[in-house]
Amino acid sequence: MSGIDKPLIPQAMPATWLGVMGGGQLGRMFAQAAQALGFKVAVLEPSNDCSAGQVADDLVNAGYDDAAGLEALAQRCVAVTTEFENVPAHSLATLAQSTFVAPAAACVSIAQDRIVEKQFFTACAGSSMVLPAPHQLIETAADIARVPATLLPGILKTNRLGYDGKGQVRVSSTDELQAAFAGMHGVACVLEKMLPLAYEISVLVARGSDGAAVVYPIAENVHRDGVLFTTTVPGPHVAPDCAERAQTAALAIIGALAYVGVLCIEFFVLHDGSLVVNEMAPRPHNSGHYTIDACVTSQFAQQVRAMARLPLGDTRQHSPAVMLNLLGDLWFEDGVAEAREPAWDKILALPGACLHLYGKDSARIGRKMGHVTFVAPTLAQAQASLHSACAVLGIAL
Repeated sequence: MSGIDKPLIPQAMPATWLGVMGGGQLGRMFAQAAQALGFKVAVLEPSNDCSAGQVADDLVNAGYDDAAGLEALAQRCVAVTTEFENVPAHSLATLAQSTFVAPAAACVSIAQDRIVEKQFFTACAGSSMVLPAPHQLIETAADIARVPATLLPGILKTNRLGYDGKGQVRVSSTDELQAAFAGMHGVACVLEKMLPLAYEISVLVARGSDGAAVVYPIAENVHRDGVLFTTTVPGPHVAPDCAERAQTAALAIIGALAYVGVLCIEFFVLHDGSLVVNEMAPRPHNSGHYTIDACVTSQFAQQVRAMARLPLGDTRQHSPAVMLNLLGDLWFEDGVAEAREPAWDKILALPGACLHLYGKDSARIGRKMGHVTFVAPTLAQAQASLHSACAVLGIAL
């Protein structure tokens, strides 16, 4: 067994340290999972008041490309991961010179560039059997003249740094496309054709450095204003053959990347039942939060196992689950100017309620403040608790 593949067995003296780039809620839940397995966790984050920093054993207060901060993280940690895809890939490459990094910089860089990501999906379609939506790169206003009419109506997306519906505009005509591109202030964009979408799914898949891979049950997602609203597993509309095709595609994609860690791949399911691959996130994902309460191995524990070169965990789902994102909007009822804490006691009184708050002391409209997952013996019971929670919180269904 080579040194890079040698398992990292957690120990107390001296402690075995894992590092995470990023101080958000995903880093927080990663840290909690790593600590449960006996590791200590260091977080690198420029903000000194962050969700992950509240629970981590150490906070390296530095920018994501700060040389001294990266050196401090690499010297302390035997392995490093990332909690969001916009960490500079070159920083991960720098860390990899002196410690194990998963996922690798090359994998993260693909996910950071939409056109490169789509080129990758297209290149591995022979094994995955899925393609991305028809699309075209737009780097200058002159490129718009070469856009075929068949790509409209479409969605114009910034080629880099877009997430949660940010940096996206729907366009139905060339005039709207020109106006939308002008509004992007000259950054490169990708125009994607709008397709007859029936629903959206995501597939969590994990792979170890030894090439072993596991896949989770299919999650069916509902978005509002570009932000994930609910995730339901098992997906009420997902047919068995669709689930099998999506899982097979996800395993092919993660294998083609030679990826190590947890990867989330989002797919569109069209009205004719065909699959279209949308995008991937090189990290645990919002739609995978249900795994904390409904699966044998959570997505965060799986990320720890993969980066520590330990055996991957059982992905079996033991309970149907519905997850509801909790946005900062809930703190501002009926246009009230001052934030007011929602009635968590009433939420926790509901059957199967598992509340997760992220330690953020300032609520803002659209900010992810937490989530609640409802688990139950049947999906109908979990959905009933979701409906009751939405009534308590004033969320329209």
